[in-house]
Amino acid sequence: MNPHQLDRTDRRILLELQKDGSISNLELAEKVGLSASPCSRRVKALQDSGFIQKTVTILDAKKLGLDMIAVISISMDRHTPERFQAFEKAVQSFDEVMECYLITGQSADYILKVIVADMDAFQQFLLGKLTRIEGVTGVHSSFVMRKVIERTTLPL
Repeated sequence: MNPHQLDRTDRRILLELQKDGSISNLELAEKVGLSASPCSRRVKALQDSGFIQKTVTILDAKKLGLDMIAVISISMDRHTPERFQAFEKAVQSFDEVMECYLITGQSADYILKVIVADMDAFQQFLLGKLTRIEGVTGVHSSFVMRKVIERTTLPL
């Protein structure tokens, strides 16, 4: 199944599941105009074909004491596959890293989105983990003052 094979009902199912992944099959079927069995089969097909990767619960970071979001630009000393693989393996093990992108068009090689409790936790993360990765030569951190938009839904 490719994106062009998705019909209107498949797209409506995906939109509804993006809004609330815990919705029951019966509720979902009602919202998209199907009976329960065909709706369940379509969801299963969307999962099997990889359109639905996983279902998660989104937590309130502030209520959990995670009040600081940093966007960090990382520069590497060498642009080799081995160096990039080692860096990527290391940051995948850090729970504080919410997103990591290999980028072009900037002086940095990577952009990270990191969430921590406060400046002390950030300093521990930066000095105890991030700058200890072999090959990291430049780190530039910016701190989020306010979230303007934060989406988890893809535009369908």
